[in-house]
Amino acid sequence: MCGIAGIVSHDKKPVGLEELRSMCGAMVRRGPDEDGFYLGDGIGLGMRRLSIIDIQTGRQPLHNEDGTLQVILNGEIYNYRQLRRELEGRGHRFYSNADTEVLVHLYEESGDDCVQRLRGMFTFALWDERRRRLLLARDRLGIKPLYYTEAGGRFAFASELKVLLQLPEVPRELNWESVGHLFAALSTPAAESILAGIHKLEPGHRLSLEQGGRPQVSRYWDVRFEPDYSHDEAYFAEGLRALLEESVALHMVSDVPVGAFLSGGLDSSTVTALMARHSARPVKTFSIGFQEQAYDEAPYARRVAAQFGTEHFELTLHPDIERSLADIIWCLDEPFGDSSAIPTYMVSKLAAEEVKVVLSGDGGDELFAGYEKYQVEARERRYESVPLPLRRLMGYVGDRLPEGAKGRNFLRHFSLNGTQRYLDAVTLFREDQRQRLFTGEAARMILASDPWGEAGTFFAGAKGDWLSALQLWDMKSYLPLDILTKVDRMSMAHSLETRVPLLDHKLVEFAATIPPEFRLRDGESKSIFKRAMRGTLPDEIIERRKHGFAVPLGAWFRGKLTGFMHDLLRSESSRSRGIFSPGYVEQLLAMHRRGRAYDLQLWTLISFELWCRAFLDKAPEPIQEPAYIARSPTPAHAITN
Repeated sequence: MCGIAGIVSHDKKPVGLEELRSMCGAMVRRGPDEDGFYLGDGIGLGMRRLSIIDIQTGRQPLHNEDGTLQVILNGEIYNYRQLRRELEGRGHRFYSNADTEVLVHLYEESGDDCVQRLRGMFTFALWDERRRRLLLARDRLGIKPLYYTEAGGRFAFASELKVLLQLPEVPRELNWESVGHLFAALSTPAAESILAGIHKLEPGHRLSLEQGGRPQVSRYWDVRFEPDYSHDEAYFAEGLRALLEESVALHMVSDVPVGAFLSGGLDSSTVTALMARHSARPVKTFSIGFQEQAYDEAPYARRVAAQFGTEHFELTLHPDIERSLADIIWCLDEPFGDSSAIPTYMVSKLAAEEVKVVLSGDGGDELFAGYEKYQVEARERRYESVPLPLRRLMGYVGDRLPEGAKGRNFLRHFSLNGTQRYLDAVTLFREDQRQRLFTGEAARMILASDPWGEAGTFFAGAKGDWLSALQLWDMKSYLPLDILTKVDRMSMAHSLETRVPLLDHKLVEFAATIPPEFRLRDGESKSIFKRAMRGTLPDEIIERRKHGFAVPLGAWFRGKLTGFMHDLLRSESSRSRGIFSPGYVEQLLAMHRRGRAYDLQLWTLISFELWCRAFLDKAPEPIQEPAYIARSPTPAHAITN
């Protein structure tokens, strides 16, 4: 696991070592073990390394036999041993035991299509000296992040947004469309960041850039939910079980100890159980508990830990988290509406005291219809049998009720159809609320765009059943933009690598062929997954009702965090930005005091203000450390310390 960064000067002006060191210093927590650099004619690559595989000789950048290809990798290639054997059979020579080195030789064989052979989580940058060409690629599901920008006649990329802000030519101007998306969907869009001009490379995409040219972005992988009705349920259960077993074993490949996040739910319990089969020693497992019993999953995690003989570590989270919030926001890189970032940060801190790598159960809900919202949608589709004029009348009545009135949201929600209804249920601030929230010029710019515009197009063009369409949308939006973003940023905050075996792309492709009635059966979520795990997991775990990874924000905001929240949202710095209506913010605070559920709305406002203070009001301060440098080959490669 690493953090990567680089600069390509279109006019071939030299890239300075110090600016690369500054960029890498801003993400030192992604790779505290060492750094490395490549400097060429108008090109510079930099990385920070967290040593997981080939600790002794895997120092990056790595190169091909004559040094004309240089590569830096963030992530892990799980099938690198198989690829290496094939490449050696074709005459390629390796000088390390690192997974990263297979990339340059695959590129020699297949060019940009080298990504098709990779099984893992990754972003990488490969510089082709002969062609004066850069290739960037991001893994299929978006497990690892990559930002890029063009400014001052240069192209720059990095694993983190704050890294690009080390370059003085990169402006710090809000992307108003992204701000609108944040306050509707909890996160910024798939291809854009919170700052204008800084973009994200989307999952399953690659970017090529010839020096002096324009970046060319293309998709190299996609998934479709296409049910295969030629097989019965037993076939899918057996195939799923085998792929789960294989994926967990692959994800345990490491030269350092590997642990697991364990909530006691089906997904994390499955990963833990399969890890226990492949480990010669007790697996170390980590979980978070809460004082508030309605949110506390710790007892379930303890039962699973006892069942599989793990060495279990547990932390009870308390509401005195003000000191941690600034660091959480700093490490998130962008304002973020999912408050479960808080316990993810804390459980990562706990795990990092014992291991360098953990496996998580993320992805199971998207693959196997585990979210309650799918069950809700199945029920609410019956609303459409009510005559449309009557539903519109109910929506009209709901619109006339004051915000916060009981029944208002239900009446408005009841009146909607299909896509609109589903998106309404997952929207943070609805359109009428956004109209009241934003003020001045910010309101004009934000309200000019529809944060769900792409969703309407997506669902309109979706083929097949409604459940598959919703799952596919969540795999392309909620999973990479929320779940995987949260896990990557919060684990990297503590130099902890998190791997997600349920998102192995071969497993994902297989799951997409499972008929929807095997995923959601008579209101039961994850039906096929449960069948696959019977005999491996105890029935009480399989039958346990899903418990979301939620935080008791309501109680905290009405208790110990009341003063902190009020001081922050009423502060002069917040008001002076001219983005939010002070009157509407006061209304939200008042409704929250009266017991209405505005926890996530208030958290998102807090997250945004703390982010503005960290990223707009002052410059990030990088950490400087000694550098390892690879120079451009002249004429052969030369490595100097």
